[in-house]
Amino acid sequence: MFGLSELAVILIVVIAVILAKKGPELARSAGKSARILKAEARAMKKEEENEAAADTPPRIIPGETAVPGTGATAPGTERPSAPAPDRTGRTGGTSPQDSKP
Repeated sequence: MFGLSELAVILIVVIAVILAKKGPELARSAGKSARILKAEARAMKKEEENEAAADTPPRIIPGETAVPGTGATAPGTERPSAPAPDRTGRTGGTSPQDSKP
């Protein structure tokens, strides 16, 4: 009836027909899986780096110490500063509106 070579040809044709229908879907899902795997590997690597950074002591930078939430500096750390310049460039006195009759 059928020999081994005829069965092999029929099997190859059946596989080709099935892959023609399901091939793009299988390739798409394999691509999604690969992207998810890469993202998870990157996240694990970043997590390990953060854990390693948490083990190192914080750097101490001399300067002003900011009080959280207030925008002010901590007592005893203020630096002397010059008065802020006037935005208009004038050196004080009355405003131009006051000098008009």
